[in-house]
Amino acid sequence: MFKNSRLESLFTLNHKLTVYVPSTVDINKVVDNTQQVNDTARLLSECFGGATSSPAVGYWCSPSAGLVQENTTVVFAYAAENALQEHLNSVIDWCAGLRDSMKQDAVALEIDGQMYFI
Repeated sequence: MFKNSRLESLFTLNHKLTVYVPSTVDINKVVDNTQQVNDTARLLSECFGGATSSPAVGYWCSPSAGLVQENTTVVFAYAAENALQEHLNSVIDWCAGLRDSMKQDAVALEIDGQMYFI
């Protein structure tokens, strides 16, 4: 860990949560995920004070469709320990609802570099 006297007294957010918002349904049928991205950003902002989204291209192997390429959107937020503990179940529930409504096998949730498939 680096030391800087100007930063030492500042408030820090030491956890990062990322929700990978799919852009497909039924394995590989492309859909507009704008509403799901906006709703995910709203939830993370309400829970942790703000969020950022960024486009990404994801790949995964489907047993029935082979290699699937998807233009996904990652929505992430930084969180303090107490906020993470308070709101983590809400984020997990959100991911499960996103999974079900978008007909996914799973929705990825990354916390501090560890990937969970909800």
